[in-house]
Amino acid sequence: MSNSADFPGGTGRGRRWRPVRLLTIAVFALAGLIFVTSFNTAKGTNIRTDASLLKLSDLIQERSRENKDLEESNGSLRGDVDSLAQRDSPGTKADDARLKALEKNAGTRKLGGDAVTVTLTDAPPDATAKLPGYPEPQPNDLVIHQQDLQAVVNALWQGGAEGIKVMDQRLISTSAVRCVGNTLILQGRVYSPPYKVTAVGDPDKLKQALAASPEIQNYMLYVNAYGLGWKVDDDGAVTLPGYSGTVDLHYAKPVEQ
Repeated sequence: MSNSADFPGGTGRGRRWRPVRLLTIAVFALAGLIFVTSFNTAKGTNIRTDASLLKLSDLIQERSRENKDLEESNGSLRGDVDSLAQRDSPGTKADDARLKALEKNAGTRKLGGDAVTVTLTDAPPDATAKLPGYPEPQPNDLVIHQQDLQAVVNALWQGGAEGIKVMDQRLISTSAVRCVGNTLILQGRVYSPPYKVTAVGDPDKLKQALAASPEIQNYMLYVNAYGLGWKVDDDGAVTLPGYSGTVDLHYAKPVEQ
């Protein structure tokens, strides 16, 4: 006996599912899966906002402020320790002089003298080419990069700088100038432009070294073409702060004699 589904228009239990109907069911199932996944991810929050990025930025700024407070506290404690050591130390005047010289070279003591300050600033975000023949700038052409700050610091050392301060922090031999995006990270603290680099030394030699640096000459092309900020000031007599952070080596090891 034949089943009614074998005839056109039959309505028996052997009904076949149409491809369109199967596709519709699959689409609704996928939409439901996406909805459940989004709900579990959001946990009741709006995942289209930048709240998470703002929280991360706030956390970085908070850690930067905490590091600043810890550095100031560490500097104060170091001063107390030095005072106690000088009071109780049986060392000779020659020993004291040698210690002060070592501290000066290490950058842990204040340093006074004539200084030059270099200021670097991002170009306006809507800047256009100011000179004929130059292409319109890309976003990276309008911001200060790590190599720009490093070029200034290196040139100042080449010019005989006795000590250098970037923003409000003294540089020492283990200091590293790093930029992430358009922010500077220096010794655990975060800074935004404009960036100021101050060096104590012979002002004329410092400025000559800046002008002779090939890296800075390349930077000046962007200054003239797109409006990146560049300013060199004679500060007269200034006092650089001593480095107050940790002096422990995390990776390098001293050479054993």
